[in-house]
Amino acid sequence: MDIKVLLTTFALIFLAELGDKTQLTTMVLAAQTRSPLSVFLGAALALAGSALLGVLVGSAITQVVPLRYIRLAAGGLFVAIGVFLLLGRG
Repeated sequence: MDIKVLLTTFALIFLAELGDKTQLTTMVLAAQTRSPLSVFLGAALALAGSALLGVLVGSAITQVVPLRYIRLAAGGLFVAIGVFLLLGRG
């Protein structure tokens, strides 16, 4: 296991998730249900499943597509999403 990759991934994902829709939804669910442990476990499992899917797909794609093209595509998608959001179409 590469501890540097582990810590970098943790830091990036943790910071990216702060204040996003997922965290706000989790806060609302915890307040509505009054069952914080169930909400935590459900959210943790959902995030773990989403991360697993990302890792599996990312690992499979790199077997077929060069990393350079993956980075270009990801960057292009982020720019496109940003433009759509700025134009009010997102």
